[in-house]
Amino acid sequence: MPALSQILTADSITRIGPEAAGAVVVNGSHGGIYAAYLAAKLRVGAAIFNDAGVGRDNAGIAGLDYLEALGVPAAAVGHNSARIGDGSDMMARGVITHANRAATALGCRRGDAGAALQTAASRGREPPPALEAAFLLVPEAPAVWALDSASLVSAAHAGTIVVTGSHGGLLGGRPDTALKYDVLAALFNDAGVGIDEAGVTRLPALDARGIAAGTVAAASARIGDARSTYEDGVLSRINARAAALGIDPGMAAREFVTIARRAAAERRSLA
Repeated sequence: MPALSQILTADSITRIGPEAAGAVVVNGSHGGIYAAYLAAKLRVGAAIFNDAGVGRDNAGIAGLDYLEALGVPAAAVGHNSARIGDGSDMMARGVITHANRAATALGCRRGDAGAALQTAASRGREPPPALEAAFLLVPEAPAVWALDSASLVSAAHAGTIVVTGSHGGLLGGRPDTALKYDVLAALFNDAGVGIDEAGVTRLPALDARGIAAGTVAAASARIGDARSTYEDGVLSRINARAAALGIDPGMAAREFVTIARRAAAERRSLA
């Protein structure tokens, strides 16, 4: 019988390091291509993500095929079975909804808990060069950035509008993980909202920091793709700060950005 790989849990694939090499990583990230790329860079033995409601163009599980091409077994648990952004909850309650061929070859099946992936032995191949993941959409102040992952928000983005491809869930339920820096406004993907409404929990946390925020419906925009959030997204949820600006669910993401920029300009003119 082959040796069993170590199982590691993480609230996000961005919150784990070299210890992931060769391990089965149960992480709270969506199963999109950018998250899969990060898992491949870590040379995981296998990975389990959250299916994030699957969503537009199957983006919530697109990373499974990406990892298949690199020889890495990968699967996703249902967003209605465990909280996105919470690796421990995925380990405790997650039920597999999708698996790539490399994972099914190990016996991983729909409805399982993913234990079969412990027999994964290969770390797969090195992924292609880094995916471009940050795009300046509007250079004039307040600038608008498209960031495929909220983990890319840096001090340089303070006071700007960030349109992300990330899910709108807190990591491990911790409010401090909503965003690392205070931006002017922020957009996320609702990841199908999911169990315990985990896919939208960043919104009240950002309200408390005075940041207008919203999520676009997973069915309207590809999760993990910030430009799709901006170009295709339709708002599903907003926080009170966004509502105070006149933003409503059902609006296009572009309109969210326009209103947030206009409000910022009005505040500057009154200063």
